[in-house]
Amino acid sequence: MDISVNEIKEILDWMSSYGKNEAGGMTRLLYSKSWLEVQMALKEKFEEIGMEARFDEVGNLYGRLVGTEPESGTVATGSHVDTVVNGGNLDGQLGIFGGYLAVKSLLETYGRPKKNLEVISMAEEEGSRFPYVFWGSKNLFGLAKKEDVENITDSEGIKFVDAMRGCGFDFKKDTDTSISDVKAFVELHIEQGNTLEMEGKSVGVITGIVGQRRYNITLKGEANHAGTTLMKYRKDVIQVFAEIVTESLKKARAIGDPLVLTFGKIEVKPNTVNVVPGEALFTMDCRHTDKELLKSVTSELEEDMKQIAGKYGVEIEIDLWMDEQPVPMDEEMIRLIEDVCREKGLNYRMMHSGAGHDSQIIAPRIPTGMLFVPSIKGISHNPAERTELSDLKQGIEALKASLYELSYK
Repeated sequence: MDISVNEIKEILDWMSSYGKNEAGGMTRLLYSKSWLEVQMALKEKFEEIGMEARFDEVGNLYGRLVGTEPESGTVATGSHVDTVVNGGNLDGQLGIFGGYLAVKSLLETYGRPKKNLEVISMAEEEGSRFPYVFWGSKNLFGLAKKEDVENITDSEGIKFVDAMRGCGFDFKKDTDTSISDVKAFVELHIEQGNTLEMEGKSVGVITGIVGQRRYNITLKGEANHAGTTLMKYRKDVIQVFAEIVTESLKKARAIGDPLVLTFGKIEVKPNTVNVVPGEALFTMDCRHTDKELLKSVTSELEEDMKQIAGKYGVEIEIDLWMDEQPVPMDEEMIRLIEDVCREKGLNYRMMHSGAGHDSQIIAPRIPTGMLFVPSIKGISHNPAERTELSDLKQGIEALKASLYELSYK
């Protein structure tokens, strides 16, 4: 039985009602009232179609359709239920309601599967309320550390622990995995970029998630009078910054896709019109799917920056504060998902993910695959976040077909 666009719109609107705000966006932060309400509502929704639903200690929700051969393991899908502040209504939750619709349709069409089928509504991924990310997926494997969150607070001073316990949850009592019998995981997500839309594709089959290296870079020159200090005697940090940006981006463009390089923030001191700037702090974000290439490119850029700063007599401090490794998807899962897209005649392409997702925590531990659907104009984390219903349908059908291959055969 096909999944209709009307059915998709109905459940999208239903789930989006939890956390919807007057600005037209969604705010559903970890352990908030709207977060708890949607998790409880999803539990009821899962149970209505015969799934066994449960929460783990921290609030991850599992809806399981028990198979005819449950001892053969479980095939899981899902994503995160939390949002950013005033975000859109597809980031994260598409993977949950899409997984639910896929399992519901499979049950109605084919009956119970051999392996168990499970939809996981993960507690948190975004880090929007508390300064911690992937709380949900890390707790699937006992990776989250109590000491990392027990003293952190949100912007209103509410402690993480108090918010968690206020919703009826607590820390895991042991480090055992919550999904020990899961044999495969598939995540459906919006692209949050414009590649699929620009290339006229409805589905992306993900080969891997990029690695990320992020830097804080400080330049220290000499602040001086803008009118009386000759150009040849200046130690101007903006001149150094400008040359670093120009030369670095030139190299990045020469290397080409999938490398991306961003200088996203700069703070200048004294930041006034008539003083040669004497200090600057700026950021650099570099991403690639190949670990060794990412490391070699950024190492070369670091050396270039030192040489440019030295040429102008400016001190430079380079702080690499994030070094996330690329995460490839499982090769067999990639082949399986591509095969079902081809067999179903879906309008797809192979691609990588330039953003982080729960799958990057799961993939090193369980065979994992990912599917993308287009984001209109590439917009995400914004009330304007949208995907055409026809594209949502293709993505959910690709997920459904993948789950069928993994759990019914």
